[in-house]
Amino acid sequence: MTIRIATPADVAGMFEVRTRVRENHISLAELAELGITPDSLPAMLSGSGRGWVACDEGRVVAFAMADASDATLFALFVRQSHEGKGLGRQLMQAAESWLGAQGCHEIWLLTDADTRVRANGFYRHLGWLDDGIQDDGQVRFTKLLSGST
Repeated sequence: MTIRIATPADVAGMFEVRTRVRENHISLAELAELGITPDSLPAMLSGSGRGWVACDEGRVVAFAMADASDATLFALFVRQSHEGKGLGRQLMQAAESWLGAQGCHEIWLLTDADTRVRANGFYRHLGWLDDGIQDDGQVRFTKLLSGST
């Protein structure tokens, strides 16, 4: 398996992963309501945005996306068949390194506030700190990057 920077050619695979996750499922129609479509996603992969994909035999099996202008990680998803193989950790490391290189010192993300959702434990295990429930009901996690004071 390889981890690399995502390109517009990966968008279909990223949508396939995103709409087939075990937890935090969202449909193509729901994504479109949020303005996330196959046409809008490529723009999120350039400029202040960046994405990474994990590929197995050329197939996207996991991905992450970040935005340096907002110092946020806004997507990290792994295909069910590839869970438990360290891909989430590797993608997180790529995103954190890139955000740090872009000058971000404290980064953040939002996820489901339900503590039974595995993402909560995953983020905590990687050093993210719970910053409280937001108005939309999600929990915000923050992390100071190495070298930050």
